[in-house]
Amino acid sequence: MPYLIVTYDIAEERVNKVRKILKKYFMWVQNSVFEGEITEGKLLKCKLELEKVIDKEVDSVYFYSLENRLNYRKTVLGIEKEITGNIL
Repeated sequence: MPYLIVTYDIAEERVNKVRKILKKYFMWVQNSVFEGEITEGKLLKCKLELEKVIDKEVDSVYFYSLENRLNYRKTVLGIEKEITGNIL
């Protein structure tokens, strides 16, 4: 199962809708950043939901895919947000 890091730059009037969608599929780790394992089917569903909300002329959502969560290293400067719930 792939491990994704998702970042976004969304106009203020749509930020809460985008965050709500991403919280259904990923763990919120920092403002505008989510991560987690996800199936291809759930990823497709997530992208379809986002496409209904974002304005492709001004908004952007980036999906960084890693083979799995064991093949990357994360270093945090400062406080690391606690990851809770949202197990896929």
